[in-house]
Amino acid sequence: MLDTPEAVVEALRENHDRPHGLHRTVTAEEIVDAAELLDEPDTLVTALLELMASYEFTGEHRKSPVVFARLLKLWDTVPDTFSQWEAHQVFWRFKWVATSLLQVPEVPLAAIHGWIDTMRGRYAAADHGMQPVAAMRYHVANHTGTGLADAYDLWATRARTELSDCEACEIRHLAEHQVESGDDAGALEIWGPVLEGETGCTEEPQLSRSRSLLPLLRAGRADEARSHHLSGYRQVRGNTGTQDAVGLHLEFCALSRNEGRGLEILAENRPLFEATGAPLAHLGFLTGAGVLLTRLVEDRHADTAVAGPPGRDWTAGTLLAHVRSEAGRLAAAFDTRNDTSTVGDRFRTRLAQRPLLDEPLPLGLRTRATRPAASVAATAVAVTPTAGADLSDVATLVREARRLAAAGHPGETRLWDRIEERLADGSFAHDDELGPQDLLTAELAEQRAYKLAKNDRDEESATELKRAAELYEGLGMPWHALNARSRSLAWPTSSEDTDREAIRAGLDTVLAEAERLQAQAPLTADTALEYLTVRYAATYAAYQDALRDLPETEGTAAERFHAQARTLRGEAERLSVPHHVANALQLTADLAGRGGDTEAAEELLRAALDAVDASARPWRGSRPRALLAQFLLAKGEPDEAAELLHRALADAARYDDTDFALAPTYSLLGHAASHLGDLGGAVRHLSEAAALFDQDGEHTEAIDVRLQLADVLGRSGRSEDAVAVLESLLADEAQAPDNERAFAQARLSLARGLRELGEHLPAAEEFLRLADTVAGWEDDRPVQTLVAAEAAITLAMADRWDAADTAYERAVAAHAEAPNPSLIISMMCQFARLTVQARAAQGLEAALEHLARADAVRAGVPQDAEDFAHWYERGTVHYRRACVLAEAERFEEALPEAEAAIAAHEEGGEHGEVPRAEAVRIAALIEGKGLALFQKAIARLTTAAARCRDAGHPGAADVLEALRQDYLRR
Repeated sequence: MLDTPEAVVEALRENHDRPHGLHRTVTAEEIVDAAELLDEPDTLVTALLELMASYEFTGEHRKSPVVFARLLKLWDTVPDTFSQWEAHQVFWRFKWVATSLLQVPEVPLAAIHGWIDTMRGRYAAADHGMQPVAAMRYHVANHTGTGLADAYDLWATRARTELSDCEACEIRHLAEHQVESGDDAGALEIWGPVLEGETGCTEEPQLSRSRSLLPLLRAGRADEARSHHLSGYRQVRGNTGTQDAVGLHLEFCALSRNEGRGLEILAENRPLFEATGAPLAHLGFLTGAGVLLTRLVEDRHADTAVAGPPGRDWTAGTLLAHVRSEAGRLAAAFDTRNDTSTVGDRFRTRLAQRPLLDEPLPLGLRTRATRPAASVAATAVAVTPTAGADLSDVATLVREARRLAAAGHPGETRLWDRIEERLADGSFAHDDELGPQDLLTAELAEQRAYKLAKNDRDEESATELKRAAELYEGLGMPWHALNARSRSLAWPTSSEDTDREAIRAGLDTVLAEAERLQAQAPLTADTALEYLTVRYAATYAAYQDALRDLPETEGTAAERFHAQARTLRGEAERLSVPHHVANALQLTADLAGRGGDTEAAEELLRAALDAVDASARPWRGSRPRALLAQFLLAKGEPDEAAELLHRALADAARYDDTDFALAPTYSLLGHAASHLGDLGGAVRHLSEAAALFDQDGEHTEAIDVRLQLADVLGRSGRSEDAVAVLESLLADEAQAPDNERAFAQARLSLARGLRELGEHLPAAEEFLRLADTVAGWEDDRPVQTLVAAEAAITLAMADRWDAADTAYERAVAAHAEAPNPSLIISMMCQFARLTVQARAAQGLEAALEHLARADAVRAGVPQDAEDFAHWYERGTVHYRRACVLAEAERFEEALPEAEAAIAAHEEGGEHGEVPRAEAVRIAALIEGKGLALFQKAIARLTTAAARCRDAGHPGAADVLEALRQDYLRR
């Protein structure tokens, strides 16, 4: 019952701790109603301020001015009931009312100017500076487009006052002015302190992150744009008070060619279609949605299902029409109110934008809503045709495909695809100049077989190759026929259910036929290639057999492979075909590396690359380079590995090698960049790898790469980005039940990331979900101890003490079955710290009990236990006991504990120097600030700082020296 001032104040305190949203707003309204009945003006003032804040931060700008009018009446009638902070808020919130009135098109412009005049008069009467008033006049000018230059000068040139917008928000407004003036570079320079985390507030940096997305893309700073989307969107999603920022993220997705991500955001924010309390912000959300939908419709995806206003089904086309209508109506209402076309012009300009990138910017996210693939007709073809060749002519297209095929150029694939398309749509008329129809039919059958084999459709692939062989036989092309037949046998050898004996017998027959043909007529340059391809097929089949026998490297299968590889290499050298020499070396190297002989593998791959260089077929170097890079990374040589991987990717793009494994290569490059300390490059490459694995349907590999990506982001200090990646990954957990362990690792990383960001309750919820997952892992009991302990700590941080205590005891019980003494001691010390912080002196006894239990755990560990440093754990407990005693101002007892911590860490030698220095700092704080023994503390700090410098720990020395200087000044 809210029938006393005390009850109302307590309710206000509880409500203030809730996140902004409908629940908090409705409760604030109820509290105001109750406060009005008490005839206690001071309580009503506090309740009205809380309600106004709720309206402000949930986008209820129509209601906010009404609440302020009631506050202003109280200010005029009973000013003494306002505390100093509340009095400050009255003047501060004049600005809120001005911006709220600007949000609503039904409010006449004259009324807004009149309100700003009132604000000016109130400020002048209270002797406040006029800069905030100038800022409000600028916002009106910027909104209407009238008198903007003068208004900007009057605002930007005035000195800030205590009632000016916070520095971070003012930086945002200054930067936005530069963006609207066309100066992206100037805007990004101004934005620096906010975007780099030097200054912030409740609205920043998330609003600046959303507004800087397109300027960053236009400036070529795509990595930063990606980061701001990942971290910034998490902070604005689903929030009616930041719906215009959600619109900017939708716009970014559209213009960075991430339409699938945009559709996902649209679905997550469906309720915002009905959030009309702030019409100008709502127009911003609708405009962002319109940019996304316009891109989809213009790219021929008008029929794609999308999420729109609740109550009906929508397609991109129907929702775009609705958005254009609603947004157009709002823009027209503002322009009518303002008597300008500024708002409508901005709306139309945004809708007319085109993508800023040629290819999608990899975001590192698992996007569940995917954009349909572009139509084949719209797909660009990147090949290396003969200069001046007209590829719209079918005959020329076939001749070019054959020319590239004869050279082994990977660009042939797209040309054969186009020929297939022309056949399928009936626009192909066979030209006798191209030779027999059966020849083209056989060539296309080989292409289909290759694609089928890539998709593990071995039986269908073999059927196509056998058909091609029959056609070649009928055309009197025995070598071509033998080539196709050898591949029909060799390609399925990677399947587990292959009849290996039958394959070997078949290939032996083919090889015998090849020898017979070779004896009948000398090999020409063309038939030599066909002969060596037959040899390669036999070698490849033997390679697959040898792979199955690994880790055995000396058996029959290995012997057969090495014999085939030697023959292929020898014949290729005899016939002067270096690329087949490279093939033999590469297969041999791969098998050696898998068998553990990486030194031999490296030597063979370098020889293979020499053979590629001699072959005049440079496109064949990408695969051996990627494989060599893999071995070099394992050896700890990331520099050369990164160089090789960059070259492999560049050649694959240059020669249009669509079959090159891009996803694993980008993943390796991400590893190399990470090892080289190039964390930005690692993020970029791992994001690309994850997107490519998704595209290839390799979801397990994509999960693994995203876990690595999150780790790199976390190590580079971008915890918010890491959390965004992990959240997107876990959203698909139910779709991949076979990846329970990987998802458990992701959830653990997510929980830790959320805790690091201070989002303790969501972090605790993730730990509890993880505890449910690992509860059944009988083969991995230690992880249950880990999860219970971390859940306990996080629940305590979230002030959920009952649940924290339960998790604490669960961790202790799990430790009894799966010991992890260091973890449990750490948990108990953390509980001691948190207990004192939460309950002050009243929590001291409980804190000391936690530390006594930690001592008991430590004492129970044998002295010779591996992976347990007694000196460190003993020092940790003494250190924490010193801290909690000092927190309770029991300094005489705290100092001996700090001394004991110093002595314990002394036993650790060089490994104990840093924790010892921290224990010294605590001892000096107790001596100086607790016991006023400044000279003793100074002497201690002087000695310890010198010791740290001598031991090579300048950071620790600087901390101690700073405290020493502070004491010297006293």
